[in-house]
Amino acid sequence: MESSAAIDALGALAHPTRLALFRLLATAPDAGLAAGDIAEKLAVAPSTLSHHLAALERPGLIRHRRDQRRLLYSVAPPTVSALIAFLTDQCCGGRPDLCGGRP
Repeated sequence: MESSAAIDALGALAHPTRLALFRLLATAPDAGLAAGDIAEKLAVAPSTLSHHLAALERPGLIRHRRDQRRLLYSVAPPTVSALIAFLTDQCCGGRPDLCGGRP
């Protein structure tokens, strides 16, 4: 992942609602969650939620798919993995597996 992409992803997460949204989707089933369910769980107005969903989709942190009339949202594992790798690739002398004292 390039630095600019990491900055975009981190910038998208740098908001309380978007961070809560991302964390909710990270625990969701593989099928994802419908926008209405997300709005209810986070107590966010649907119009506000649309803005936050778009902000997380732009850098590729989440994705959506259509299920008949509903849009289901889920995290995008390749982008999340790339961001984590970008953040930790220089950790502990190039051995991120050793970070935090874990063998």
